[in-house]
Amino acid sequence: MQVDIEESIKSSSEIIRNATKLATKIQSAIEIIISTIEQGHKIVLFGNGGSAADAQHIAAELIGRFKIERRSLPAISLTTDSSILTSLSNDYSFDMIFERQCEGLVLKDDVVIGISTSGNSKNVERGISASKKRGAKTIALLGNNGGIIKNVVDLDITVDSENTSQIQEVHRVIYHIICEHVEKYFEKND
Repeated sequence: MQVDIEESIKSSSEIIRNATKLATKIQSAIEIIISTIEQGHKIVLFGNGGSAADAQHIAAELIGRFKIERRSLPAISLTTDSSILTSLSNDYSFDMIFERQCEGLVLKDDVVIGISTSGNSKNVERGISASKKRGAKTIALLGNNGGIIKNVVDLDITVDSENTSQIQEVHRVIYHIICEHVEKYFEKND
């Protein structure tokens, strides 16, 4: 079976190049995150499947380090506690797994980052909505046309593609840029 690997690489590269259109929104996300941490608040992240792994990855980069040594930054992924996830799914519904956690953990002026390649993940939308009610700033990494979440979140960073794997690739580029610039700021200003 002959696979057109070059075409796959070119297609992914084009989607990443098109992400330059998101530079202003990425800059806004960086500024919001820096301001939130400076004010003593935290970053809360969540998503499903690969996006759950991305939420954990971002939290790990902020708490640990991305490229340089600096103080640990306050971040938590709501996708890591299997007891909470399974009890909420069983006792309530899967649609409520982030909503309930946000009701209990998110404080006014925290930043909540939801990740959804479709833009239509009901549990992500409900987590963001619950966080807004608590006075949090909300950011979402989305795909497609932003779906239902684009209309709920304070700042959407929507990758214009319907290809889930390519959306995930661009999300990784975006959150690595965010982590790098947040980290550089705190290295210089702590």
